[in-house]
Amino acid sequence: MIRLQIFLTAFLVWAPFSSLVASPTDWLIDPSQFKAKAEVSPDGQQLELNNGLLRRVIRLQPNAATVALDNLVTGESLLRGVKPEAIVEVDGRRFEIGGLKGQPNYAFLRPEWIRELHTDLAAFRFVGYAIGRPAERMAWKQVRHHASDVKWPAAGVTLRLDFEEPASTNGAAAPKLLISVHYELYDGLPCYSKWVTVSNRTDHNVRVDRFSSEVLAVVERTSEVDELSEGRMPPNFHIETDMAFGGSNATAANRRSYRWLTDPDFRTQVNYERKTPCLLDIGPDLGPGQDIAPGGVFESFRAWVMPFDSTDRERCGLAMRRMYRVVAPWATENPLMLHLVTSDGRAVTNAIDQCAAVGFEMLILSFGSGFDLENRDPAVMARAKGFAAYAHSRGIEIGSYSLLASRSISKDDDVVMPPGEKVTFGNSPCLESRWGTNYFNRLYEFHRESGFTLLEHDGSYPGDPCASELHPGHHGLADSRWNQWREISDFYKWCRGQGLYLNVPDHYFLSGSTKSGMGYREENWSLPREQQVIHTRQNIYDGTWEKLPSMGWMFVPLTQYQGGGAAATIEPLEEHLDHYRRMLEGNLALGVQACYRGPRLYDTDRTKSMVQAEVAWFKAHREILESELIHGRRADARDLDWMLHVNPHGKEKGMLVVFNPLVEPVTKKLRVNLYYTGLTDTARLREQGGAAKRLKLDRDYSVEVPVQVPAGGMSWFVVE
Repeated sequence: MIRLQIFLTAFLVWAPFSSLVASPTDWLIDPSQFKAKAEVSPDGQQLELNNGLLRRVIRLQPNAATVALDNLVTGESLLRGVKPEAIVEVDGRRFEIGGLKGQPNYAFLRPEWIRELHTDLAAFRFVGYAIGRPAERMAWKQVRHHASDVKWPAAGVTLRLDFEEPASTNGAAAPKLLISVHYELYDGLPCYSKWVTVSNRTDHNVRVDRFSSEVLAVVERTSEVDELSEGRMPPNFHIETDMAFGGSNATAANRRSYRWLTDPDFRTQVNYERKTPCLLDIGPDLGPGQDIAPGGVFESFRAWVMPFDSTDRERCGLAMRRMYRVVAPWATENPLMLHLVTSDGRAVTNAIDQCAAVGFEMLILSFGSGFDLENRDPAVMARAKGFAAYAHSRGIEIGSYSLLASRSISKDDDVVMPPGEKVTFGNSPCLESRWGTNYFNRLYEFHRESGFTLLEHDGSYPGDPCASELHPGHHGLADSRWNQWREISDFYKWCRGQGLYLNVPDHYFLSGSTKSGMGYREENWSLPREQQVIHTRQNIYDGTWEKLPSMGWMFVPLTQYQGGGAAATIEPLEEHLDHYRRMLEGNLALGVQACYRGPRLYDTDRTKSMVQAEVAWFKAHREILESELIHGRRADARDLDWMLHVNPHGKEKGMLVVFNPLVEPVTKKLRVNLYYTGLTDTARLREQGGAAKRLKLDRDYSVEVPVQVPAGGMSWFVVE
């Protein structure tokens, strides 16, 4: 009897012991061995998602519920309690989807408790599952692809759990709603995606008032007995959704789509007021308020959940950057771009010729250029087609600028904010107004016909709701944010399928955009030139903790931007050649593309040669320069600053770039850690492309690199 009891307990959370042991291979260096799979236990009672990094176990009887979530890198159990797999409110009725009840203590989940848990008779009941492979959530036309390790769709495994409404909740013999909970686990990444769909099998419309696609009782990160401080620290997870807006980083842009809550079931927590933030709730804070016609299906936004395996800032940032490579690989597109300040025909053709001559790849008719793609005059389309034809004949892409929000259209078309709330940008049209419908129709029309393959979409939708009941695209407040988000995200997804490049100064990466600001304050580009050089490298250093180099744009004012006069600008370019070179180096050597804003890229043969040389160097080392950055020393204008590119799968495993902001040369030794290059014993360093020197790595994977950097200059070292 005792042996039988031990056997049953072991199978309650079915998994071989080996799956709970951390792998000796670091997934951030070699993710190839971590393959995602979904398996049912031998007794058919449990289903496991596992990729060797993250493991989720779902009990299937008496109802489906997650009973384990394990970080296999650290060996941590992340789950302390059982919750529903989702919560959906339909026509004013709140339904728990799956889940089990009866856990006696929500501080931890003992394996022997699981078999005693029971189902809630009012909850949707589990009726089946399907296992598959990830499919494209949007089409991606790959026309400017440089990263060698990118795949689309991402490799991994999918799981769909189906739940039916209990007949007792609707008084009918047959269930009327089918709710499916979807999971996606990826190869080589400790991250899963989750979303829900609601299928209407009734003969009338039903309305999805709100949903929570993930409800997770996570082990608390801190235990504070007294009143919690303002900076409450949630569990060490990265959470992101594709319903993100109104921010240039993931945290700010997702503040309306998920939250860490207190858990009323967690009565044994040490906090006196029971306010520990340890219950993850993923769902919109307004709506969606969506009607589903008979036979129709509603699909929620998608969320990505990634537990970190460290508190080290660099390692957590590398995990986020790897996630973007996997689930938003278009963010690795990184063309060199001239922002042209005029749309005069002769100036445009000259700028195209200059781009082709020096190796730039894209031209944008920038803000202030005078080109207005919203203008429906046939002459505007004719000009665009002419520009595009000439640009393409020279191998250059061309695009333009459009401002969406941050402007007022009319009383009838602007958003109507709820009492006590303010418009994010001061003014904004509602995307579901009549103006909004016409605006998006024009965007589709223009980009289908013009030949332009780039759009800088400034002031993108920031998430403002709208209480108007007169706009044709939404009923009222409840569905206003959802419908506006769908309008903008559907357009961005369409752009991705057409191969259009999207500069959007908001965090729309998971909906298809390719670049936002790396770190941008407009008045900084009106400062004297020597200060701009430092700001450039500071912004890149700060902006690449969570972004790939390709995900953020910088700024180079070739002509005056907002002020500062001659001291702030580079024109005439020949007269400020050294500064122009430093700005090119500060961006290109760190893998970042800037908005080079002006009427031209060069004014003399000497300027042209300099730009050509800098671009040629970048392209010769493009793979490593667009790889992840390890942060060395931040620019402060007081000493050398440096960063290290790493790519353990490339021929060039790393590149160290070192800058000297001082007016005299500097000679010193830098201690550089090469762990994330994948090298373990020795490394070969080539200074400025010269002969290789073999260096032995210390036990902490670091080497000592002697550097000599000229005044105001840069040195670089390839690591092989």
